Formats: sequence, C-alpha cells, structure tokens
Amino acid sequence: MTEGERIPLAGVIGSPVAHSRSPLLHGYWLRRYGLKGAYIPMDIAQADLAEALQCLPKLGFVGLNVTIPHKESVLKLADIVTDRAALIGAANTLIFRQDGKIHADNTDGSGFIANLRQNAPMWAPASGPAAVLGAGGAARAVIAALIEMGAPEIRVANRTRARAEALRSDFGAKVMVHEWVQAGAMLEDCVTVVNTTSLGMTGKPAFKVPLTDLSPKAVVSDLVYTPLRTDFLEEAARIGATTVDGLGMLLHQAAPGFERWFGARPEVDEATRQAVLGA
Repeated sequence: MTEGERIPLAGVIGSPVAHSRSPLLHGYWLRRYGLKGAYIPMDIAQADLAEALQCLPKLGFVGLNVTIPHKESVLKLADIVTDRAALIGAANTLIFRQDGKIHADNTDGSGFIANLRQNAPMWAPASGPAAVLGAGGAARAVIAALIEMGAPEIRVANRTRARAEALRSDFGAKVMVHEWVQAGAMLEDCVTVVNTTSLGMTGKPAFKVPLTDLSPKAVVSDLVYTPLRTDFLEEAARIGATTVDGLGMLLHQAAPGFERWFGARPEVDEATRQAVLGA
C-alpha cells in the first residue's frame, strides 16, 4: 500500500448487530494474512439505510455484509443485483465499486454448499429428496442452492403454510409443500435435511419436530450455530445421520466478500472456526 492510499474499510450492517460474529471472523483473516484494513459492526436503522449506503463509500468503505432487517431492502438500493440475489430476494454482501455503483450479491447458498462439501464429503444431493424446515430468507438461499446441485425434490414445511406455498410459486415444481404438523413424516428417504428456522437457538423455542422417520444415511444440517450442537443435530446423530453444524456456513459465505474487499481469498479451516468461537 502506497503512501496516501486509503485503507479499505468493510463492516456488517443490521439492527441489532452487536451479536454478529462477522467482526471476529474478518478481523482474524485480516491479521492472519497481514492485510491492511478494518471491519466493524454498524447498527443502522431502516430509516437511515439509504443515506448510510450513500455516505459509507465516501468514508473509505469498500463493501458490507448485510443482516436483518436490511437484506431485502438493499436490493432496491443497489445498482447491480446478481441473478441469485434476485432469485432469493435478499442480499448479504455489498461491494462498493470504484465507478460509484453498488453491487449486491447473496453468498448464503454457496456458503451452505461449501459447508456441507467440507464436512460431509460423501454428500450426494442429487441422489434423493431434500427436506427444508422453514420458509424465510435462509430457506430461500438453501432451496436455490439445492436446485442448482440437482436435488430431484425439495420438501418444505413451515409454521405458516402460505410462506411455504410462496416458495413453490417462486422456485417451481421441485418444491413440495407439507403441513408443519407432518414435518417429521416428510423426512422419510431424504438424503438432505436442513433446519433453517430459529427453533433450538439459544433463547428461542425448542425444536420439536420428531425425527423417527429420518434415515441414518441422511446428511443433516442446522443453520443455527448458538449452540453449536443443537438438540436437532444431537438427535440426528443418535439415529446415525451425518450432522453438520451451522458455523461453517457463516464462515464460507463470508469468504467471497472478504476476497473482493481486501484482495485475498481466505481459507476456512479449523483455526478459523476456533477464532470465531473465541477459543
């Protein structure tokens, strides 16, 4: 970096945002690779979002991660939206380009896939049905990724059926909607099972979907990572399924943004996990 060149800044915006582990992650990568830069959390109210996106590039910001409640809103404020972000209906990564345009992308789906490939290398998503619990933004990213990976059928159950029906409308006939009270039964013969709800998260209601029909050959993932080993994953493991926690998705979805902002592709490994866990 030459004298007078600006130090690149990035951060995560949301409200609330103090709980985010992204500053730990990006701060670790910056130190690990000896890069100039800084990454900070910013609690920005919905009413201030548009003004913030205009001001931050002027302050030296090269991009942002985006979390609740701004993931949908930023699409309307971006100049360029990737196809996958448009399909999912949300963005989690912004790049402030040198020409002044805001580029919006969604890396949640690719982070989900990379996490399963790393931690369940035998996973073959095209070999059988998938089951997705939940119908929010994370579910949309997971479904888009599973379709891209060739899953022949994706069974979805959500506590509000209308939201699950919207997924079928948006993603097509591969999505099969099931009643929430029958969610346990839809797991039969599934090779991939994913919890995208907040059930089982610390401070949230317990995950109570029965897993009696879960195949021991299934790969089971929980996007919740607080706690790291949820009751859902523990029960799936007792049945014999391969389980993958949600922390890896957080790590992998962050890597493309870091590379664009700071110029180095970071490695997602055990040292990275331990840094984010505070070990």
